[in-house]
Amino acid sequence: MALLTNFYAFLFYFAAFVLVAGLTRKIIQYAVTPAPLKIPTTPAPTTRWGVVLRMVREVVLFESLFRGNKWTWIFGWTFHFGLFLVTLRHLRYFIEPVPFPIQLIQPFGIYGGIAMVIGLAGLWSRRFLVDRLRYISAPSDHLMLALLLGIGCTGLLMKFAFHVDVVEIKTFFQGLYRYDIQPLPADPLLLLHLLLVALLMIIFPFSKLLHAPGLFFSPTRNQVDNPREQRHLAPWAKRLEH
Repeated sequence: MALLTNFYAFLFYFAAFVLVAGLTRKIIQYAVTPAPLKIPTTPAPTTRWGVVLRMVREVVLFESLFRGNKWTWIFGWTFHFGLFLVTLRHLRYFIEPVPFPIQLIQPFGIYGGIAMVIGLAGLWSRRFLVDRLRYISAPSDHLMLALLLGIGCTGLLMKFAFHVDVVEIKTFFQGLYRYDIQPLPADPLLLLHLLLVALLMIIFPFSKLLHAPGLFFSPTRNQVDNPREQRHLAPWAKRLEH
């Protein structure tokens, strides 16, 4: 039992380090990569506040995906919104006392888990049923969807079929903050769920899931459409002119 608890404690320490270090490295890389061309996707906003509003619509509503493919938008938005609710619901394991807004979100987080699984199932089925998507799908695409679906399904099973001691789970994760390792329940489904979550944390900084932070650094989305009013020069191009 102690060996199992220590293994998962080390696993989550390692996964958290990889996630934070990997994301930090990629965000810095995105930030310093020059954008020598003015290439906002039109119709594009002509003011900085317009760009902010466009990014909000893109992050919240998936505006460009809605224009591109309605079925992908339905399943993609359902998955991401469900994941958002599930993430908020799981904050109760890491915060004490639990804030009132997080307490209110608990019932909705359950429906979020169901929405997450439905959205993932729809996205994965399209990679088999749509010829164009099947042709461009790599094994890593299927493995990533399988990993996310496995996390969602094991989480729902623990809620509706095989209940676990949530108090002990919270005590375990709270103990990680203080480097005070507390016993972890040895439920097989819980251990599988946590293993998949840790794998996702480790893989995230090196996968296509980096579109999450990458969106904010996309020149097609974050540039103002003002090439006539202002000449666009990358920082390295300005240095060459001098």
